[in-house]
Amino acid sequence: MLFTQQVFLIFLGAVFFLFWVIPKRKNQYRNIVLLGSSYIFYGWWDWRFLSLIILSSASDFFIGRLISDSEKKHKKKLLTLSIMVNLAFLGFFKYFNFFIENTKVLIEAFGFSANLSSLHIILPVGISFYTFQTMSYTIDIYREKIKPEKNLINFFSFVAFFPQLVAGPIERASNLLPQFSREKKFDTKNFEDGARLILWGFFKKLIVADNCAVVADYVFSNPEGTNSFFLVVGVVAFSFQIYGDFSGYSDMAIGISRLFGLNLMTNFKSPYLSRDIAEFWRRWHISLTTWFRDYLYIPLGGSRVNKIISLRNTSIIFLVSGLWHGANWTFITWGLVHTLFFIPLLISNKNRRYLDNNISLSCLPKILFTYTLVCVAWIFFRAESFIEAVRLINFIFENVHLPIQFFINPYVLLLSILSTAFLVLSEYLS
Repeated sequence: MLFTQQVFLIFLGAVFFLFWVIPKRKNQYRNIVLLGSSYIFYGWWDWRFLSLIILSSASDFFIGRLISDSEKKHKKKLLTLSIMVNLAFLGFFKYFNFFIENTKVLIEAFGFSANLSSLHIILPVGISFYTFQTMSYTIDIYREKIKPEKNLINFFSFVAFFPQLVAGPIERASNLLPQFSREKKFDTKNFEDGARLILWGFFKKLIVADNCAVVADYVFSNPEGTNSFFLVVGVVAFSFQIYGDFSGYSDMAIGISRLFGLNLMTNFKSPYLSRDIAEFWRRWHISLTTWFRDYLYIPLGGSRVNKIISLRNTSIIFLVSGLWHGANWTFITWGLVHTLFFIPLLISNKNRRYLDNNISLSCLPKILFTYTLVCVAWIFFRAESFIEAVRLINFIFENVHLPIQFFINPYVLLLSILSTAFLVLSEYLS
């Protein structure tokens, strides 16, 4: 069930009615409505995987309480258990075949026979999001930043909350979990703000992303027969396709949550208006980048170490970020390309140069340069393989003399250009 489908709008209307028809003093019943509707939403895709999200929720709910109640010497063991369970779920469903296939290639490269078979594994929707969400919960309890949740319904609702279940933002328990315990009163302004965000998300997804996808799909599927101009147009189209898709769903998730009196964190802040790569990563998929910062980068030592270790930590973050997006070497390469772009800023201590929001037309050269770097990295993200990405980049320089012609519907191309221009202008003026 997608946010843009008619069935979801019917579903959302029914949940909205059931939620608010319950008196505000019956907050627990409202949470039961949210939990039940979240499981219906998730089970609509494949009901068999409901057992996985329930098991994941139950595991961290009880381990979190055990961590809080245990002696100090046992807390770390319990936290390790929680992390291992979560990573085992994620590793098996998302990375098992990737590991098997690459192990087989490595063994055969040394001249040995490898009788390793991959499995037919269906990747559960949203597993990367809710796994990170529950992991951060037990880590924060271990760090004594939060108290364990005693209400099972509230915790299960926090993990499975349907607006942000499959596409984020990745919420922290310290922000979202307490909101399930609060009594909520219907607020007209909240409703209006939520509806506005939903409509804006629909625009990003249906008008920007879906039209740009037509352009990008043609170019990436037929790079050798496309001239350099349209190759560049295709790469730009993909950059707005992925941004429109991802940020559009985030905006819809935040807007839908506000309909129920719940506030999610901002996930994107006009990333294509960034003045360098470091600023881009402070504006792109904020819930994920801050997760890696707080639960991986800082524990590794962050930047409060010598420059060599700091460079190592940064490389690990980008590598893991690439792998988080998918089990393919193209995603890992995408992360490594961003590492190469980021390292010069880190070495020169300029990675925190732009912490303000004072973006003016005088910043345009820096913005265009940064955006170009981001687009180069997107080629590796979108391509089927590393070799295909390199071929496309070569074609950009080799196909300069091919005649310019409309390879796709010119109206789709025009709508893509106008909608992306409107999107960028709106973000610049906001």
